[in-house]
Amino acid sequence: MRPLARLVWLIAGLWLAQAAPSSAASAFGDWSAVVIAGDWHTHSGGPSEAFDNARRDVARAFEQAGFESQNLRQFSVRPERYKDTNPAKSDPQGIYDALSDLTARATGGCLIYFSSHGMPQGVVVDQQLLPPGVLAGMLDSTCGARPTVVIISACFSGVFVPALAGANRMVLTAARPDRSSFGCGEADKYPYFDQCVLESMPSATDFATLGRTVQACVAAREVREGMKPPSEPQLFIGSALKPLLPLYSLASTAPRKPAGRN
Repeated sequence: MRPLARLVWLIAGLWLAQAAPSSAASAFGDWSAVVIAGDWHTHSGGPSEAFDNARRDVARAFEQAGFESQNLRQFSVRPERYKDTNPAKSDPQGIYDALSDLTARATGGCLIYFSSHGMPQGVVVDQQLLPPGVLAGMLDSTCGARPTVVIISACFSGVFVPALAGANRMVLTAARPDRSSFGCGEADKYPYFDQCVLESMPSATDFATLGRTVQACVAAREVREGMKPPSEPQLFIGSALKPLLPLYSLASTAPRKPAGRN
């Protein structure tokens, strides 16, 4: 083997060794995580608990998968209503501050999950638009080069993929850049995408499996409900993260109840 090739393999091996989780602990015990509900309205303007229901139960599912509660922060537009989960106020600056704090002490990886409305310009966070470029800058300065999973449940959320795509990142979105997603009406417990995440978690072995299962689940739900055009959730997995994802097992450390249907 040539010296240059040997050096490349050595550097890659060292990076993988540092990024791979320890087998002695949870795969996500040293990951930072934020789970955000960005709105509380339906598309028509009426009240909806769908985003906060998703925020609460997705956070619980990830804790059951091995994320440590002290390294996971929840955010809600109406935090005063949810004393049981004690979320912080949804606000781009507050989310950035939380990521800065968490990533300074939980250095294994990053999980960012949004459930909200979306527009072609970005995701709604308490009546503000968080654009893809701004979120990319937040992650660059907090999560940096560590393994990072970004999940965005919102209409038009595929617009985030080009800005967030990186060798160390996985990006899963509820829709194509030019499509709506479904399920945030007053009678919906969860948006369709979030419900599929919750239903898929018990059988998902890792985030790559979760992404593909959620894509199939959303497509089947939309056909069943007659929703058109299909939202077509997007999945991107970076080249450096792809071989690592099987090492990060989503196997539950406690019994999980499947998310109930409406």
